Amino acid sequence: MIKQFTFNHFGVNCYVVYDEKSKECALIDPAMEASYEDAQLFQFVERLGLTPTLLLLTHAHVDHICGLRQVSEKYRLPINMHSDGLKLLRQAEAYGSIMGFNTGRMDHLDTVHADDGTILHTGNIEIECRYVPGHCEGSLCFVIPSEEAVATGDALFQGSIGRTDLPGGNYPLLIEKLKERILTLPDNYMVLPGHGETSTIGDEKKYNPFLS
Repeated sequence: MIKQFTFNHFGVNCYVVYDEKSKECALIDPAMEASYEDAQLFQFVERLGLTPTLLLLTHAHVDHICGLRQVSEKYRLPINMHSDGLKLLRQAEAYGSIMGFNTGRMDHLDTVHADDGTILHTGNIEIECRYVPGHCEGSLCFVIPSEEAVATGDALFQGSIGRTDLPGGNYPLLIEKLKERILTLPDNYMVLPGHGETSTIGDEKKYNPFLS
């Protein structure tokens, strides 16, 4: 099962992927910037009796990581992320001060390197990491076959793609990797983006003007 939350003033989608039998779960892009948002996520986990076993990061732009420290410390979880995103993570406090996020320092948080093809598990749920750079360095998408879904972060949105004009952006590379690593998934797979509404792989292949 997958539960979606939308957090902070940038409207970032955070996902809880959970196994109803084992009660284990993975948390993707915890982006809470206010205490009431912390409470929404933590109370959902507690109400369902879930045990978080994975903390996953699609990429380290500050709007996606502003709740990372709280979650990592509360559940004593390392951050599964691509090593190319570590520089951005270490710069979170500086970027946050510019963009209105009070993230605090994240230098002390443990990280675990996840690469293209890395397979992770929470309970009986398998999660495959796919490296899709182009929006920024270290961008991962998470394929969840049992849920027929893929969490795409800011690489792919409904009818659009992530911006490529920021440091580390590369438009041709993003298009190449989306076509190679994401659009090859079955058409019925749900696209769970980092912002905005959900979609399907089939709809993005047909209607996304950047990918047609």
